[in-house]
Amino acid sequence: MTLTKSSAVLLFLAQFIFFTYDNTVSASEEKPFAEAHLILQLSDADPQSQSAVLSIANNLIKHYGGPEFIDIEIVTFGPGLKLLYADNPNAERISSLLANDVRFIACQNTINTIARKSGKSPDIIKTAITVPAGVAHIITRSTEGYVVVRP
Repeated sequence: MTLTKSSAVLLFLAQFIFFTYDNTVSASEEKPFAEAHLILQLSDADPQSQSAVLSIANNLIKHYGGPEFIDIEIVTFGPGLKLLYADNPNAERISSLLANDVRFIACQNTINTIARKSGKSPDIIKTAITVPAGVAHIITRSTEGYVVVRP
């Protein structure tokens, strides 16, 4: 099968849109009544850091009076991506936070690097939202009014 020039251009554009689309939503679209918008950054694999991030998210939901009053994203990149591995021992805590509308963000650059080095992509939780670059996502969100915390 040969592609015409216009078909090749359309295919390229479709792939570009698919692979660069940021599937997250703006703060006002996701939680219109939120009093605070928070990014919890996790860039290391330390179990204590993972536990701290999950505890902070849970405590803030309680502090603000429920998940509708605080918008939380936990952004993982580098070794921090291990929080989102399917076999993570914190799976129950993650599920609880997901039920409270916390979004878990995975860096596609990190996923690609792991796949390139190990020969296979890591098995991450299905509910994770992937973004092209975790740090770039944090920068974008900070310009949208999110506060960035790195416990």
